[in-house]
Amino acid sequence: MRLLQVARNVAAKTHRISRAANFSSAAEAKPDISPNVLYSGVVSFSKQSLETLDNGKPFVHALNADLQLSIKTFRYMAGWADKNHGKTLPVDGPYISYTRHEPVGVCGQITPWNFPVMMAAWKIAPALAAGNTVVLKPAEQTPLTSLYLAELSKEAGFPPGVINVVPGFGDAGAALVANTNVDKIAFTGSTEVGKIIQKNSGVGNLKRLTLELGGKSPNIILADVDIENAVEAAHAAVFFNQGQVCCAGSRTFVEESIYDEFVERSVERAKKRVVGDPFHPSTEQGPQIDESQFKKILAIIKEGEAQGAKLVHGGARHGDEGYFVQPTVFADVEDHHVVAREEIFGPVQQLIKFKGLDELIVRANTSDYGLAAAVFSRDIDKVNYLIQGIKAGTVWVNCYNVFSPQAPFGGYKDSGYGRELGEYGLRQYTEIKTVTTSVLQKNS
Repeated sequence: MRLLQVARNVAAKTHRISRAANFSSAAEAKPDISPNVLYSGVVSFSKQSLETLDNGKPFVHALNADLQLSIKTFRYMAGWADKNHGKTLPVDGPYISYTRHEPVGVCGQITPWNFPVMMAAWKIAPALAAGNTVVLKPAEQTPLTSLYLAELSKEAGFPPGVINVVPGFGDAGAALVANTNVDKIAFTGSTEVGKIIQKNSGVGNLKRLTLELGGKSPNIILADVDIENAVEAAHAAVFFNQGQVCCAGSRTFVEESIYDEFVERSVERAKKRVVGDPFHPSTEQGPQIDESQFKKILAIIKEGEAQGAKLVHGGARHGDEGYFVQPTVFADVEDHHVVAREEIFGPVQQLIKFKGLDELIVRANTSDYGLAAAVFSRDIDKVNYLIQGIKAGTVWVNCYNVFSPQAPFGGYKDSGYGRELGEYGLRQYTEIKTVTTSVLQKNS
């Protein structure tokens, strides 16, 4: 059933919009990123259920997680708008030096379909706080909430040309990357596409880049944990948002002495997971984003089983209609299995046994990715040892998927570079200018 149609932007139109953004200035407009406007926006989102209609995620999760963090991000970055100043520098000789933080210019932003409104907020808010203009290309599967954010921006007092949204397919994103009016590209998505953007972003003009890409994050469970709490946390780390999370803790490393019990309890928890209508308040898991992703997940599950990973729960379609996948758990997973190597982006947990910490660090770092990791333990010495050894941009301790607007997020290795959120994220949208002035000396 088709609910609506969204106009598709092509390369030529994207170019015209980028030129228009080039003549606007968020710095000159001095917009008020009003919390009241944003709170009213949350009410509007919730009434219209846009994020769930857009993506299929459970409405309760969209309201309590995605939208709340989006609002917090706008509020946090709004606080930086009048504090984004440079420093006075002590230098040798009769000179005074200081730095200025200036806007980069036109920021092309390409967002994914798994967290449409939140990823838009993570990109738009720091760009505006630093005085830039924005041309945002949402994923073709989920344009609704980004378009609605653009509508809200008028209410917040932004003049035309400061926030621009260009719905479209890959050609619209490619046009942004190639456009010489665009000064920066911020992209969240697959590593494959990120590498293409990296290659093409220097054609014409050399653009600043922030890339937040794929992951295959290790979630480490040591034997001294409260096993009931650890099982629940590990379950949520994988299955939240239908497993469609770049930093999902899909590689669950469990210490040998508690492994069998952990597998048994994980299967029991997966059996209880409520899959179905995303608008029902008890639903924990909705459908996958589309048919392509649905088929990809099932194909990887099948290949993993064929390679010898032990399928202990799920592994098939849930129900007869829709793109629902059964919560799936693999045990006896080896590092070379496809389910331990590839980013599945679905509700599939891999339970991997380990013995010693040094062996664990090597195995955790075997992946080409380095987006996130977690350690569950009561032993602070072991925790700190693992934190230092793991190559990941974020490490959670006794928690998972905890995000704050103040804390930067981004990856090592093939998970990208640059950071979003926090002061580090704001700096991705500024140029630093050094000014040095000769000072007349006394009695000269």
